[in-house]
Amino acid sequence: MPIQEGETSKSLAESYELPKVPVPPLSQTLDKYLKCVQHLVNEDQFHKTKAIVERFRAPGGTGELLQKKLLERRDKTDNWVSDYWLEDMYLKNRLPLPVNSSPVIVFPKQTFRDLKDSLRFSARLITGVLEYKALIDARALPLDYARGKLAGIPLCMEQHYRLFTSYRLPGLKRDNLVVQKNPPFYGIEHIIVTYKNQFFKLDVVANNKQLNEFDILSQLEKIVKMAVNDKYQLPPFGLLTSDGRTEWAQARDVLIKDHLNKESMEVIESCLCVLCLDDASGMEPNDTNRGLLMLHGGGAQKNGANRWYDKPIQFVIAVDGICGLLCEHSPFEGAVPVQCSEYLIKFVSGSSSKLARAGSVTELCTPSRLLWKCTPYLQGLLSVSANRLQSLVQNLELDVYKFKAYGKEFIKKQKMSPDALIQVALQLAFYRCNGKLVPSYESASIRRFRDGRVDNIRSATLEALVFVKAMTDEKASLSDSEKIKRFWDAISAQTNYTIAAITGLAIDNHLLGLHEIAKELKMEEPDVFLDETYLASNQFVLSTSQVPTTEEMFVCYGPVVPNGYGVSYNPQPDHIIFCVSSFKECKETCSTMFVKSLEEGLLEIRDLWNRSNAGPKPPGHESDQPQNPGK
Repeated sequence: MPIQEGETSKSLAESYELPKVPVPPLSQTLDKYLKCVQHLVNEDQFHKTKAIVERFRAPGGTGELLQKKLLERRDKTDNWVSDYWLEDMYLKNRLPLPVNSSPVIVFPKQTFRDLKDSLRFSARLITGVLEYKALIDARALPLDYARGKLAGIPLCMEQHYRLFTSYRLPGLKRDNLVVQKNPPFYGIEHIIVTYKNQFFKLDVVANNKQLNEFDILSQLEKIVKMAVNDKYQLPPFGLLTSDGRTEWAQARDVLIKDHLNKESMEVIESCLCVLCLDDASGMEPNDTNRGLLMLHGGGAQKNGANRWYDKPIQFVIAVDGICGLLCEHSPFEGAVPVQCSEYLIKFVSGSSSKLARAGSVTELCTPSRLLWKCTPYLQGLLSVSANRLQSLVQNLELDVYKFKAYGKEFIKKQKMSPDALIQVALQLAFYRCNGKLVPSYESASIRRFRDGRVDNIRSATLEALVFVKAMTDEKASLSDSEKIKRFWDAISAQTNYTIAAITGLAIDNHLLGLHEIAKELKMEEPDVFLDETYLASNQFVLSTSQVPTTEEMFVCYGPVVPNGYGVSYNPQPDHIIFCVSSFKECKETCSTMFVKSLEEGLLEIRDLWNRSNAGPKPPGHESDQPQNPGK
């Protein structure tokens, strides 16, 4: 049935049931897989891979059995891939959360005259958080809808409900995503406030009444005074959460053996969110430094210990005006905290009444400081964690770059998707830097389906390779019309794969599902998943995501492999913001060099259009092609 504009997620649940994620036909996926990898490996390796794939898909063979079992799983579950995907993407990953996993949303820089100003901003922000949470609790958020050619299709809202009710619990071999199914409305709701690496519990409900903005400011001022009391300079236990997941799980087991530590942990793990009040970093507040400070806090010597990385929502407010949102990524995709952030920025910047005392909750309890018992052994673990975080800080190279020559409006005038053009430009930039294409990842939302998260758009297409060679091979001497033809072929291939991905027909989730079914059946691992090509195809050297915003902010994250790039981009009407990350230890990557090549490629594409007057537009290249809000 059609869904009307203005309906809420509650009305959706009452009137419409989202379909299940489809299981694509086996042969279709295997054909796409071969097409995706053929031009990325040498000829001998591809022949080996093709033979392995053909044995896998043979009638009565392993692939047919696994496909049958996967279809049975689809019939029995709301979403056949969600658990597999969550484990593979996040919970089994043993790397530290900062830089490697947790993205950040960098808010517009604020101008604070002093600490009191930053506390006023924080109080206003938390007031907005409570208002937004009330909308979530009441299932009153406006429905999200698909855009582009699939516009009007409602999207699954389940990720929104995990925004303030989730916690990532570290484990020795795998983490556990804990989600409160029936969170309390009043009585015991609280947030955690961190200041000078210390942790405080701030109850946002008292006497069955939610604190107002004046009350919250008053409590924050008390916390600041308590934190500077030299009597309680407690160890910076937040550092432990920045470590590798197995190391942090081992440390946590030691930590909670003491009842005092266990009580403090329980308070943190049950909070709505964390508010990190940071000292000034001393760094120039340009876009790149703001991104870096949000990603890792500058390490233990700055604000890197003033965090609790397991909590999915951490608001960071620094006295020097650098602020934003640090996300633990496992409960939700980027579009969900971005929507929350946009609501909060509008709320904070909107006209607010003076902080009147009238109506405030009387006799507020003083916020409680979380106490810890530290042993020499734990002190040693803290020292190791601090060193590892510092290594991450020193290793990360980030370049936040605003491309100003044109934005999405100019691209749409060429009758094409801005996302498709940017993806082709990213392939051109990588090829110019490295002389080859590599497995590439672009997040594709599958929220059109029940409990949908994402699948992968494999942007390193054969058509993209043909185009980038045409643009970089001086010996080819191709005419502009020939280059334009190859460009449109690349755009078409990117668009077609995007449509396949967002409609549940891409290859990555399907292959993951078949692989996991084989493990559950305790089968000998099929050759197709041991093949060198398959293993290499899942090392995403170029990991990308479009995260569009309506407010002045941007998203950053780190590379997902040691020799890779993390590229987030935000197309605006007249410019495009790129956030490119890499690791300095890798001699094959350089964020600054990549950005330079990206700028050159985007300008070359524009100039190619201008020289040829963009040429005739092939049918189907409309500007309303599907978009993919991101990571």
